[in-house]
Amino acid sequence: MSDAVNEYLKLYEKDTKELVEIAHKITKENFKGSVEFCSIISAKTGACSENCKYCSQSIHNHANIEIHPMLSVEEVKKAAISAKERGATRFAIVTSGRKLSGRDFETVLEMIKTVANIEGLKCCACLGLLDEEQMKKIKEAGCDRYNHNINTSENYYDKICTTHKFQDRINTVKLAEKCGMTNCTGVIIGMGEDRVDRINMALTLKELKPKSVPINFLNPIKGTPLENYEDKIDEEEILKTICIFRIILPDVYLRYAGGRTTRFSDEYQKLGLYAGINALIVGNYLTTAGATKEHDAKLLNELGLHKI
Repeated sequence: MSDAVNEYLKLYEKDTKELVEIAHKITKENFKGSVEFCSIISAKTGACSENCKYCSQSIHNHANIEIHPMLSVEEVKKAAISAKERGATRFAIVTSGRKLSGRDFETVLEMIKTVANIEGLKCCACLGLLDEEQMKKIKEAGCDRYNHNINTSENYYDKICTTHKFQDRINTVKLAEKCGMTNCTGVIIGMGEDRVDRINMALTLKELKPKSVPINFLNPIKGTPLENYEDKIDEEEILKTICIFRIILPDVYLRYAGGRTTRFSDEYQKLGLYAGINALIVGNYLTTAGATKEHDAKLLNELGLHKI
């Protein structure tokens, strides 16, 4: 274990209030109380060939979800306009599967062009393990930021997925940057990983230098191998992890993502926002419900935070 990991590991032993204040000071210095809103749409859902153990969309798992092929460009446009009305300044088009090809890829290019032309809204995409030619095409179409999560640490990765490698994810993140897009690269915590794994996730992200880091809390879904993982992490451990991510990643957007409404009470969500979270996914997630606009506005108002 490296000296850096050991030093960050000691932070978990600090009093929670003290750790929250350390993280809050860093966040306030870098972001002045501003919070970024984004929204996502599952443009193609289910029937994914990858065997990620947390995912309801994998064909290897048995979750009861509604599977649908590619949405129309018009459906995505309507969703993007609605997201803008809810306060989002970014809108991400997300598709299931290892990567897109053929007609589906061409349809997504049209979606990106359409969303990118909506005034006041930037287009993001999460389309899997694209190759360099595809990355260049989505950039040309108007994709401003690419989402591709590392999910967990390199050491723990094969406990979560074996149909592709951790390095495949790293390569994809680097390729998006090479092709001129910024990166949105996050994690899922609560999948059985330990504290060292969480610190290594943050240190990997520090090397990748994404603009945005979505922090997902595992929402155990029935029919997936992790369906009984409700007790793998508690609220205080989540809060401390948010603080440590902020200390390691002082100037990135730390974004509340999947699982926060089911695994994190309003009290702890507020503490997370105070400590280091300064971006939100508003509305629903891919196959699970999210928070309402009113819920998030209330949290921000109580903390004196403001939307970008």
